[in-house]
Amino acid sequence: MDFTSVQLFNIMFTILLGFISFLFLLHYYIKYRRIGRILQDVPGPKAYPIIGNILRFQSSNLEKTFGKLLEVDKEYYPIYKVWSFFFTSVTLLHPKDIEKLVKSSKNIEKSTAYNYIKPWLSNGLVTSSGDTWQRRRKILTPSFHFNILKHFLITFNEEAKCLVTSLKEETKDGPIIKDTLQLANKHTLNAICETAMGIPLKGKEELQIKYREAVHNFSKIVSYRILRPWYHSDFIFSFSSLGRKQKKLLKTLHDFSSNIITERKRFHQQTNGKYLQNLEEMDENDVFAKESNNTYKNSMSKKKLAMLDLLIAASKDNQINDEGIQEEVDTFMFAVRKYHIEGIRNEVNNIMQQNDCNLTISMLGQFSYMERCIKESLRLYPSVPSISRYLLEDLQLENHLIPAGVDCRLSIYSIHKDPNYWPNPTIFDPDRFLPENIKNRNPYSYIPFSAGLRNCIGQKYALLEIKVMLAYILHHFRLEPVDELDDAKFMGDMILTSTKPLHVKFIPIK
Repeated sequence: MDFTSVQLFNIMFTILLGFISFLFLLHYYIKYRRIGRILQDVPGPKAYPIIGNILRFQSSNLEKTFGKLLEVDKEYYPIYKVWSFFFTSVTLLHPKDIEKLVKSSKNIEKSTAYNYIKPWLSNGLVTSSGDTWQRRRKILTPSFHFNILKHFLITFNEEAKCLVTSLKEETKDGPIIKDTLQLANKHTLNAICETAMGIPLKGKEELQIKYREAVHNFSKIVSYRILRPWYHSDFIFSFSSLGRKQKKLLKTLHDFSSNIITERKRFHQQTNGKYLQNLEEMDENDVFAKESNNTYKNSMSKKKLAMLDLLIAASKDNQINDEGIQEEVDTFMFAVRKYHIEGIRNEVNNIMQQNDCNLTISMLGQFSYMERCIKESLRLYPSVPSISRYLLEDLQLENHLIPAGVDCRLSIYSIHKDPNYWPNPTIFDPDRFLPENIKNRNPYSYIPFSAGLRNCIGQKYALLEIKVMLAYILHHFRLEPVDELDDAKFMGDMILTSTKPLHVKFIPIK
């Protein structure tokens, strides 16, 4: 071996030794830094040096990934950790631990996983923190006040009737609806835009379809990215094919909300802002008593102080800028068995006959059996399968200390199926929500809309819309499943969705 070869060998050996030393020091730092030391007694799937145990969840599709998460939830109940490089997440599954997290006034920051939603929602209510979150929450809370929701019933009733018309049209050639989700999404999006934004979407079918597809595809990209550390860097991700695809999707999503804001602002400019005032108190029955008057209906449609109107009004007082308005609009746009169906139908038919099929707040309050069925459906299939927080300070749980700098994940899907709180958890049983059954159950064993300071601001709005839509459907159709629900497969991206369309028979009631 000549001198040059010896030098080259020494250089390569030195580089290799340095690299191995670096990996050793990196492993030592990750394992024995404060987070690693404190969490040593928290169990979790088998981990490898540096890369941790995130490989346990790698899969070719979101259905399998979701299934693996649920497996680990069961295997390591009630708490476990997942980590890779400098990222650490602790999943909480016990209601007592969940209570300590959601009741914390300090640990209200959303986790690092929400960073991947920020290209769309930026600093909207879902992703923001600190003063921004508190200020926006204060501005938006009046949008969901009882008196405002009461006036939304005009739109909910009208859109529910449109849904029934669409269903009758779809079932002309047979009772089976091939994709009930798409049909429901169309009409709920219509209702959201008209009530929360003051802008109807009728006649904009192509725009709606493009927007709904963009939401779905963006959600899948976010979920794919979360479990792949090499895509966590925005810079690296931007050069990938998924990064380029996301850029196109974001243009569709932002153009949609921007056009809505522009249209509503133009309306207020043309009317000199006279409708940027709260409606005076009005009895809910007066709303429907006057509904047949077209002039009145048009006036009410314009006067309803939608969420977007509150944001526009707040911008005039410099409480929020145009960018903030778009963030909140983007954020808001982001979200049985035959025996039980017959029970709901009987309840609906008895009550709807009282007011010529126009539902009022007081009537909806009488849908006690329907409400229990909705709650049980949200227990089995929560719309958001998991949420998480980033700890700004240490959190003392029942048996463990979770250090600051860690993400805390709440697996809502698994929490709702904990046999310690839900006997026969996979069985649909609305009577779980009878008052006598609720009173002794830990309230944090059921959190479909999260809980604590960062609970879902629109949960009353959502339940109101669900009740109205469901009432109209069951008043006009008998429903029969085509597919067995037990055979349905789900994937958990930002929202819980089935991997294949769920087919349902809608049989018109003559």
